[in-house]
Amino acid sequence: MPSLGGQSIPFSEILTAVTYALDLTEGQPKGHCLRGCWIGFHIGRRLGLEDYQLWELYYTLLLKDAGCSSNAARLFQLYGSDDLKIKHDFKTVNTQKISEVVRFILEHAGVHESKGEQFRRIMHLAGKGNKLATELIQTRCESGALIAKQLGFSDDVADGVRFLDEHYNGKGRPEGLQGKSIPVYSRIALMAQVIDVFQMIGGKAAALREIQERRGSWFDPDIADAFREVSRDDRFWETLNGDDILESVIGLEPADNVMFLTEDRLDIMAEAFAKIIDSKSPFTYGHSSRVTEYAMAMAEKIGMDADRRRWFKRGALLHDIGKLGVSNAVLDKPGKLTDEEWGQIKLHPKYTEEILSKIGIFKELAVVAAAHHERLDGKGYHKGLKGEEIVLETRILTVADIYDALAAKRPYRDAMAVEKALGILDEMHAGGAIDGQCLSILKSVI
Repeated sequence: MPSLGGQSIPFSEILTAVTYALDLTEGQPKGHCLRGCWIGFHIGRRLGLEDYQLWELYYTLLLKDAGCSSNAARLFQLYGSDDLKIKHDFKTVNTQKISEVVRFILEHAGVHESKGEQFRRIMHLAGKGNKLATELIQTRCESGALIAKQLGFSDDVADGVRFLDEHYNGKGRPEGLQGKSIPVYSRIALMAQVIDVFQMIGGKAAALREIQERRGSWFDPDIADAFREVSRDDRFWETLNGDDILESVIGLEPADNVMFLTEDRLDIMAEAFAKIIDSKSPFTYGHSSRVTEYAMAMAEKIGMDADRRRWFKRGALLHDIGKLGVSNAVLDKPGKLTDEEWGQIKLHPKYTEEILSKIGIFKELAVVAAAHHERLDGKGYHKGLKGEEIVLETRILTVADIYDALAAKRPYRDAMAVEKALGILDEMHAGGAIDGQCLSILKSVI
């Protein structure tokens, strides 16, 4: 429904659900952020953090990957290969072992390119590796910190995200902070992340072995020891990999500090995640906000009431959240897509529906937003809806989305002139693909 209807809903119910989108763009198995939160929160509790600190740690852990989309395009530019695989595999690399770093570069740089181009990439990464790694991490962490602030969290939470990749011995990035000068939330979050990555690969034993090996270099010895104590509880591991991890993590938020959802906070969340979505590729930067602007102008022109427009705006902002699961090797490809690559593109509205439908109050909105590539003639995707199966809000969103895609620069062509873009939309209407009334209204508001 357009409003919360007086319901008292914890903000954590919304944020935990949309962390699945962050898992996608990090190339991690579904639930990575949730499992990291479960792990880190129990470490913080074992360390004796006070309730308000546990509350701040809780949201630091959920938001640790909020900036993850901001360096995806740069990773593709540098490596010339799938950024999702690069991010997934890099999580297992101990960057303080030069042999592991070299092997990673050799296995991931220019893997689908000519030998000459691959060699050029490898030499570039080897020669400027430290500078480039710092740049990538700084971009990611600073973007994540800004998202945390936009959502209304404290400087301590923002700094917990900002300094996620600092190492205890001072050899981390981007600032080279050392020891206790690294915020405690960052020290816990980094360890929680590594624990989940390795326990998903090799179970409890692999996680414990990796933490012990990096104790004192990457990780604060006191925090590593706290984890060892936490790991003795079999119930901790059962819940960590159980089917109800989402509900378990929602239940962790300290009761005296629960942040409840408001209409304004829901709007801010949608706007923040729209930034995360649009940061994925330079060719879609600002797309969500522009589509939303067109859609809201059209909705007002058509006579949609203010409450419904507010509800619809959230769907417009989040309609492409599923693109976080599409590699930049596809999104930023300068040439024609292969059938396999086109298949990846077609998955993004499916991902959008899966992510948004995890939010109870977004059940209807998830369907409306995810259907933006459906066509009235039934030749769209991902469900092949047609005619009256496609609701008014989706018809508006579809026209706005197509127009902005045509009017914006793409890796394979320059931006189109307004007249040419509208001409293509006219042809689509004539062919039975899009709603003529919505197209007429778009023309009147551009």
